[in-house]
Amino acid sequence: MSEMKERMLRGELYRVDEELLADHARAQALVERFNSARDDAILRELLGHVGEGVLVRPPFRCDYGTQISIGAGTFVNFDCIMIDVAPIRIGADCQIATRVQLLTATHPIEPGPRREGWESGEPITIGDNVWLGGGAIVCPGVTIGDDTVVGAGAVVTSDLPSGALAVGVPARVRREIGS
Repeated sequence: MSEMKERMLRGELYRVDEELLADHARAQALVERFNSARDDAILRELLGHVGEGVLVRPPFRCDYGTQISIGAGTFVNFDCIMIDVAPIRIGADCQIATRVQLLTATHPIEPGPRREGWESGEPITIGDNVWLGGGAIVCPGVTIGDDTVVGAGAVVTSDLPSGALAVGVPARVRREIGS
């Protein structure tokens, strides 16, 4: 494994090298096949883990695929984007609406390293039975607790607790959700 890939997997600053380019090309070929055929076998080849009863509606986009884990019974609607330079873990029985973006990639604030192509990633974790409304964006390093609902168009920049309704830009908890 290349040094840059190891750095990426550890969440450290890295630059794309030949191995990462090859991994990305492999994923993009599988994404194109999946989006054309909507074949669950292709999805299982592309992603790190796909639980039983998962439904992903194409078109779907990701960077590498291997860092994505989707729990059983989860539904991912059209136009979902998962930038998986760090792990993305989605729990069981989640509802992910159209055009949701899960973005683990981040870049240095300083212009020099950014100009040189350095980047890094922070994992995203989504608990069980979470509903992400249409167009919601989940930023790097965020954890969303079980049974939480994120409103349409919300931008989640920090962790959300279990059993909450969060809306807005940035997303803020509006209330607890009862059982």
